[in-house]
Amino acid sequence: MITGSLLVLRDALEELKDQVVESTARDGLDAHQVELDHLVWCHARVETANALTDWADQSQHLVAGQLADASIVDALAHVRPTDPSIAMEIRIRLAQIAGALEPLEDIGASEDHRLLRATLREFARREIKPIAQRIHREDLDIPDDIIADVAGLGLFGTSIPAAYGGALDAEDSKAMLIATEELARVSLGGAGSLITRPAILVRALLRGGTEEQRREWLPAIASGEKLVAVAVTEADHGSDVANLTCRAMPQPNGDWEIDGTKLWCTHAGRSELLMVLCRTAGGGHRGLSAFVIEKPPFAGHEFEFHQPEGGALRGRAIPTIGYRGMHTFELGFDHFRVPADALIGGKAGLNRGFYLQMDAFSAGRIQTAGRAVGLMQAAFEDALEYARTRLVFGEPIFANQLARAKIGGMALRLHGSRQLSYRAARLLDDGHGQTEASLAKLYASRMAEVVTREATQLFGAMGYSEETDVSRYFVDSRVLAIFEGAEDVLSLKVIGPAVLGGSRE
Repeated sequence: MITGSLLVLRDALEELKDQVVESTARDGLDAHQVELDHLVWCHARVETANALTDWADQSQHLVAGQLADASIVDALAHVRPTDPSIAMEIRIRLAQIAGALEPLEDIGASEDHRLLRATLREFARREIKPIAQRIHREDLDIPDDIIADVAGLGLFGTSIPAAYGGALDAEDSKAMLIATEELARVSLGGAGSLITRPAILVRALLRGGTEEQRREWLPAIASGEKLVAVAVTEADHGSDVANLTCRAMPQPNGDWEIDGTKLWCTHAGRSELLMVLCRTAGGGHRGLSAFVIEKPPFAGHEFEFHQPEGGALRGRAIPTIGYRGMHTFELGFDHFRVPADALIGGKAGLNRGFYLQMDAFSAGRIQTAGRAVGLMQAAFEDALEYARTRLVFGEPIFANQLARAKIGGMALRLHGSRQLSYRAARLLDDGHGQTEASLAKLYASRMAEVVTREATQLFGAMGYSEETDVSRYFVDSRVLAIFEGAEDVLSLKVIGPAVLGGSRE
């Protein structure tokens, strides 16, 4: 029987951390990027084991406890890989767990959260799932009736306080995650990302907007009247946000004029509000400001919006291998005029855009973790059903120990990612947790690739066919580790320094 000790695991992680601290103190972080990245991933696995253990202790559920125990040993195999037999033993244990798997997503959940999941799961199954594959294969726009239905369920208001027309009487990031999971479970590009971009702008407005801006934009976002896109990335500055060059210049009448190009602006054509990060002062992060631009919605893969005074905004959808439905745009701003009150925070928000954007990204990153969990849930369910019914050599695939070990590993990564994201959500609700949100995004995004890959493999040749949903899950999963903070940048620039800066308990 495999047993694991969190105390042993934590001590092993601290030993590894001490080694990296010693190395980086001598030569600097950049000279030891490989070591730092290894430490971050070990830290992620330990924190996942902690989250699963908390879940098992709270729920007192047998399989939750088995998954928690397996996660401890799995993490130890990475933190202290001295015994090669551990990897084999953990796979044997996962094969045993697979035989007792059942729906676990609501274990330990409140009645309100259970009801929310059941309602959204039925809605997504009925309204979105039948068209998800067609949206992907034909690279269609998300149908307006789907957007209207999502708005009618109040999902655009899951991150907005009730005082501004939203659904929140109190912070409840877990409810937002559940909604994201259930939408992403049927389609990442056709539904799962609909409420992510609003959450990013909403957080920026709640943290740094004026009261007038909140009252103007938040109710419209909550009702679905105005959809949101976010424009940050540029061609030569992906995750290097501090060195953006798209510029907003002040005009004599108090307006601003924006010139420059942005890339990877998801849903920018269809959206009526664009959150745009622009340079308003000299180089570096202290010279950036965030604006909210209003524009008409445009369907399809290309648009042009010309202002009466001569400015223009042009958009072109960038072809992608997956994550289709919302379309990801390149935007070109040409002397594009925006009013003075488009600057988030007004005069007080001038040159504070970097801080607002970084804080708002925590909302996007935790939702990306939720999207990854929803994608994993779909892949896991499809693979489990297929393995139980598909006959190979006269017996179901599930009868094979190796197949069960794969499915058990999928369950471990799925539920570990879910509980890690739920823990980060609780911390965000308490006013902190930005690093934990980044960690949940980092881990869940990578695990989504692993889980969808295993699902594709279990399906065999059919998994490589576009006639099956698992092929879509596989190509969709690849984007998760890239947007909302590329995984290497999160590891080396966000999570790594935070891990090294933490004190030993």
